Amino acid sequence: MSFRITVLCENTVGPISGSLGEHGFSALVEPASGPALLFDTGQGLTLLHNAGRMNKDLSKVGTVVISHGHYDHTGGLLPLLNVYGTRQVFAHPGIFMPRNRVKDTGECIPIGIPHDRAALEVAGARFELSSEYREIGPGIFLTGEVPRVTPFETGDQGLYCDCTGQELDATPDDQSLVLETGRGLVVLLGCCHSGLINTLEHVASVTGRRDVYAVIGGTHLGFCSREQLEQTMAALKRFGISKLAAGHCTGFAASARLSREFPREFQNAMVGYTLEV
Repeated sequence: MSFRITVLCENTVGPISGSLGEHGFSALVEPASGPALLFDTGQGLTLLHNAGRMNKDLSKVGTVVISHGHYDHTGGLLPLLNVYGTRQVFAHPGIFMPRNRVKDTGECIPIGIPHDRAALEVAGARFELSSEYREIGPGIFLTGEVPRVTPFETGDQGLYCDCTGQELDATPDDQSLVLETGRGLVVLLGCCHSGLINTLEHVASVTGRRDVYAVIGGTHLGFCSREQLEQTMAALKRFGISKLAAGHCTGFAASARLSREFPREFQNAMVGYTLEV
């Protein structure tokens, strides 16, 4: 199976005139045959605009996948539905749980889906929720909930389900997309709250394959410790990845490190980045 993958929403923009950046992520997956798939929807400020600038017809999107229930990956879902109507939406059952960022000052900032489930369903969302690994189209799979087994991937700090800092949000709904291609597996990441190595090891476990050709999206390495970053670099090299297109929550420092460690493989997954595989 072959695919064209295009980043529509991201923090930074490429050379496409008039495209806009925002803190968020969305990628369009176009199979060689069959309907397109939208992986995440950004904040909702740039999805439709950037698609138009790139001449991408989102009316051809048959399925939407939500990697996890944060505003910067889900905010564009309602605008998409309002323009294009009913769409099947694949996600984890936990995407609607309350999410907050509690700062050191005690300030509580909501970071969950900005629209409730009822409003999205009225607009045409048809949710297919599961925590299991599953095939959602020919050669297209969702990882489901990712086991947290890698000792050095310690997870997020400061994310809670409440505003008092008592109920930790471990982001159990975080999942990634896996494409089977002639060159190997392509893994699309939203934010990878589960951990980059946890995710890749889970993919290897459920597929029985370690031939990961490309990884695209947010690696969450911008929020990890120096020790975790060091061990992630070493673990990544064991996968022999050919294309490593990182962005969003990867951060500038981690991106620079990835560029040094993987000079031939690394690229910035900015708005307009395209991979045909």
